[in-house]
Amino acid sequence: MAVLIDSDTKVICQGFTGAQATYHMERAIAYGTKVVGGVVPGKGGRGHLGLPVFDTVAEARAATGATASAVFVPPRNAADAIIESIDAGMELLVCVTERIPVLDMVRVKQRLEGSNTRLIGPNSQGIMIPGRCKIGVMPAHLERPGKVGIASRSASLTSEVIEQISTYRLGQSASIGIGGDPVHGMGFVDCLKLFFEDPDTECVVLLGEIGGSDEEEAAAFLKANPAPKPVVAYVAGLHAPTERRMGHAGTVNVFGQGDAAAKIGALRAAGVTIATSAAEIGLTVRQAARA
Repeated sequence: MAVLIDSDTKVICQGFTGAQATYHMERAIAYGTKVVGGVVPGKGGRGHLGLPVFDTVAEARAATGATASAVFVPPRNAADAIIESIDAGMELLVCVTERIPVLDMVRVKQRLEGSNTRLIGPNSQGIMIPGRCKIGVMPAHLERPGKVGIASRSASLTSEVIEQISTYRLGQSASIGIGGDPVHGMGFVDCLKLFFEDPDTECVVLLGEIGGSDEEEAAAFLKANPAPKPVVAYVAGLHAPTERRMGHAGTVNVFGQGDAAAKIGALRAAGVTIATSAAEIGLTVRQAARA
């Protein structure tokens, strides 16, 4: 069983012919991801990377049977591209685009309600099942098949932790970059539910940061639903100055809320093992997995 995607998942790319999409989809194809085409309005009927290009997501889905889309559309049009995929019935969207206006994402969230679509991102590093499928911009050379599920708000920290876990020969069942934007699709609670149900996942890692409320929501969920598997968390930004944005839009304390200390306290109270240093996350996971 794989989380959200597997080697049979058919993937299209919105914004397929752009430079970033071309670079990363070439690597996804080389990795073995079953990319079946792309969408660029006005370029339907052409070919790119040896695959067909369609004008709309509905046309691409009907012709290829795709169930997942990688969204590489520029910020000003990204929300409309996501909504188009939701309306076309795509099951999974991975939005790599960053700097999508917050009000646009509010519109996306409203459209997601009641739909059958799961959205990862925006501002997401993507999702990867080692050896089976990768959608997004995650580097493939660090990952190893294994039993640790990773959900992260930080792209750079994800790569560091994946390397640490691979070094300890634990490997990953799946890595999901939920992104750090304040309004986004899947959150930590969604990922915990998936990993707890996945028989290939024996330990879960949450990589959080300041701002937002995903960590507090995960803590409340775990208090109400005791974890059946070890959960390890690291929250970046313990020494970040209050009300100063750190890195991207989501990483800012607002009115004294969302600071790292409060998030760590909430997670620890919910039974989560806290890694106190980014350099020790892999070791903490190994110890938790063996407990």
